[in-house]
Formats: sequence, C-alpha cells, structure tokens
Amino acid sequence: MVAVRIIPCLDVRAGRVVKGVKFRDHVDMGDIIERARAYRDQGADELVFYDITASPEQRSVDVEWVERVAAEIDIPFAVAGGIRDVERARAVLHAGADKISVNSPALKRPQLVRELADTFGSQCVVIGIDSIRDRNGYRLRANTGDPGNMIDPDLDTRAWVEQVQQLGAGEIVLNCMDADGVRTGYDIEQLAEMRAICDVPLIASGGAGRREHFLEVFEQADVDGALAATVFHSGQIAIPALKDWLRANGVETRVQAGSTQVVQ
Repeated sequence: MVAVRIIPCLDVRAGRVVKGVKFRDHVDMGDIIERARAYRDQGADELVFYDITASPEQRSVDVEWVERVAAEIDIPFAVAGGIRDVERARAVLHAGADKISVNSPALKRPQLVRELADTFGSQCVVIGIDSIRDRNGYRLRANTGDPGNMIDPDLDTRAWVEQVQQLGAGEIVLNCMDADGVRTGYDIEQLAEMRAICDVPLIASGGAGRREHFLEVFEQADVDGALAATVFHSGQIAIPALKDWLRANGVETRVQAGSTQVVQ
C-alpha cells in the first residue's frame, strides 16, 4: 500500500495565515513562517499555501514570502495564487516552491495547464478545484478567495477533472466547498466519484473535524492525501498522533525524516 499524505493548508492574505468557513469570515491564524516551521516539526508530509486574494485582485503571489518559507523548511510545499503564465510559475519555483497550483487562471485559459506541464513537468503542476453541489450536480467556482468576486464559470466538475488530466496535470486537489471549514467530514460521495475518473494523485480538501474523518476518506474514497486547515491550526488534531492512529487502523502513513514524530 502506498503511504498517504497528511497536508496542512495555509490560506494566506496580506502576508498572514487566515481561515474561514465556506470561504467566508476569515480570521487570523498566525504568521506564515511560524506555522510552516511548526508543521515541519510535527511531521507534515507537505504544505500547501494559497494566496487567496491573488486571483480576485488580478495579481500574482508575492515570491518574497515564498523565498522566506523555502529558507526555513525542508519539506515539499506547493504555492497557489494568480499564477497565470510560465514566467510567473518559474519565479515561484525558483523562489523555492516544489509545486505550483493553479485554479482560477486555468479555468480562464485551460491551455495554461499544458504550457506548465510541458515546461516544468507534470509532477510540478497541481490543479486546485473548488466544487459545489447544486441542482445540476457538481459544479465549479472561481475566485473563491473573495466571496464578493466569486464566479460561476458554468463548468461541470467531472468534465474539468477529465480535461485537466488530458492537458498534463500531475495532481488534483479537490476542495468540496459545501464541507469547507464546517468540520463534519469530507464529501466522500463526491471524492469517490472523481476518484473513479482520476488517474493522477487526488487530494481531498474540505471538512476534516475528527481523526475518523481522515480514516473515512482514505478507506472510502481512496484518495492519496488529505488536506486540512482548521483542525491543525487550532491544535485540535496533532499530526504525529493522527499518523500513529491511522497506522494502527491499517492506513500506511509516511514518517518524515527529522520530525518529532514518534513511531510505535
């Protein structure tokens, strides 16, 4: 069995880590560097940083804080936020990120996915998908970092998952918006449906509230990783204890070299 990944998500706004509920009412959760160091020490397998207002504000992520993060941690991390072309992606990767993640810019110009994959390799290209359930099934949303500027691109989630893979995406992070921040569990039904058509690593996002939710999403949706924010930021779930518990329940987890994690 391939070891799953436990991935803290850090939403960044104005240089600070924030967290909201269903993409609204964000509150400050601390300094980027302090959070990154803490998760490194706890044995996180990788980190994801989202500059949540970059796309709505028609700008790109600030590489200055990417450089600062890269100088402080030695675990992989991905960065997202208004990356619209190869040049900006190159700047983010050169600043120290291991992967680039694109969401709204790819929806506006799907060929961007192909350009990034051809230039840097699919292993560097993550597609973030914000999906909501409506009367027509699972549908996409864009510019989700700013509720006032959120856009309905009138696209089906399933069709988009298939398209980005054809364009060269190396990984997909599926954020189920109805579950985001409410801590009632991942959207197993939606994740399992997308898993059936996803041939690249699929990362679950949105809904973690208890350790049992991680076990459920790995066992029932067969995802490759689980991303969470609130339960980690608040200290409600400690990553070393979560990994130990998952292993005890038959889910293989990674042991991060240099972490404070205790293997039992």
